[in-house]
Amino acid sequence: MKEAFSLRTVRKKIVMLSKLAGIVLIFSYILSTRLPVSEDASFLIWLGFLMLLVLGIDFFMGRFITKPIDKLNASAKRMAGLDFSAPCNLVSTDEFGELSASLNTMAENLQQALVRLEDANTQLEKDVEKERLLLAERKELVDSLSHEMKTPLGIIRAYAEGLQDEMDEARKQKYAQVIVSEVERMNGLIVTLLDLSALESGAASLNVTRFDFVELMETVAGRLLIDAPDTNFELQYELPDQKVFVRTDQRRMEQVLSNLIVNARKNVCPGGVLQLELKVDSGMLHFSIYNQGRPIPESALPKIWTKFYRDSSAEYSGSGLGLSIVAQILSMQNLPYGAENRVDGVLFWFSIPVTE
Repeated sequence: MKEAFSLRTVRKKIVMLSKLAGIVLIFSYILSTRLPVSEDASFLIWLGFLMLLVLGIDFFMGRFITKPIDKLNASAKRMAGLDFSAPCNLVSTDEFGELSASLNTMAENLQQALVRLEDANTQLEKDVEKERLLLAERKELVDSLSHEMKTPLGIIRAYAEGLQDEMDEARKQKYAQVIVSEVERMNGLIVTLLDLSALESGAASLNVTRFDFVELMETVAGRLLIDAPDTNFELQYELPDQKVFVRTDQRRMEQVLSNLIVNARKNVCPGGVLQLELKVDSGMLHFSIYNQGRPIPESALPKIWTKFYRDSSAEYSGSGLGLSIVAQILSMQNLPYGAENRVDGVLFWFSIPVTE
């Protein structure tokens, strides 16, 4: 019985409303005809009851049907515009309530699907961009190798042709030494360029360990400066007396130190000062290397970290990759670095956090 008179569906609400309207209509007619008034007055009273009945039916029809449809229609329009920020707030136990809940569930599922689709698109864009960068890097690698190999290959060919026609054994030996030297130079260039490309593309990662940076500095500087033959400069250095530990890739930082020291050694003027310095300040270890000599033009300072950049007026030749590798290794760790001109020379520096 309770279920039969419940208003859980729109159909039951309409049927119940129509029955009530019929009952009220009949009751109002009987009541108006029984009143002790004239027939015209009775008709007017019944007409008033009828108008009130129509207004009541309109009110309840709006509440049960029109307003829910308006809310559902507004929510559907927002969802059609891919706006799922505001759910349909229609609360009812009839079909409109079920439809509202279904719309909200659909909106939530669509929102999740759109988020997954956006993530997939973002990942796809990253993959496409990564592939594009890899292709560009491969092309750059091939172009760079082609450009850099022209000179040593030309030298090797010229000396190889001379070796065929040369009768003097001493000259043959000299030509052979030149060929071997150029081959070694090409090999070193290829290895260095491949190493730099691996760092730039992310194919090479850092092997982070904890080690004493002062000890590493002494080892690298001793091998490249103190034990090096034919040194024509004054070496000055200032290092901490105690151990200073850092957490980074020891092999890569050895590469950074080697490249900066070799760069300074090549640029120091004859008899000039080459100064190494390590200082600890506010939890940071500051490295600097200064070479007395010709300064770098201010316009060229930002370019020295790019691949194959060379100073055309320099008295030595190199691959132009050493400082690029330094910049790449330090940038991978977000470590500050730079180069600046001093009164009579150039200073290179970088900083690294100290660890306990």
